[in-house]
Amino acid sequence: MTTVAPRAVRRIAAHAAREVDGVGGEVGAEATVDGASTTLDIRLPVAYPAPIAATVERVRAHLLGRTTELTGLSARRVDITVALSRPEQPKRRVR
Repeated sequence: MTTVAPRAVRRIAAHAAREVDGVGGEVGAEATVDGASTTLDIRLPVAYPAPIAATVERVRAHLLGRTTELTGLSARRVDITVALSRPEQPKRRVR
């Protein structure tokens, strides 16, 4: 049996969350590994004006699939904390 370190699961989960449209910015992730399963705690920046609930559900579903696919661990629980992020504003030229 291959053991997957929590650090690897955190990195995979953060990367997978960034694959979803509406996620804007750095994703924070914590993971607990217990045998063949993991629990994820995600800090998710949602880009304004993306719909928060829909974005969170897409991220949760994507994480459940990608985590299992890439680590072989089943995700028992995915907790998500949301922070709104502002879209990048074009920089003004100073004359």
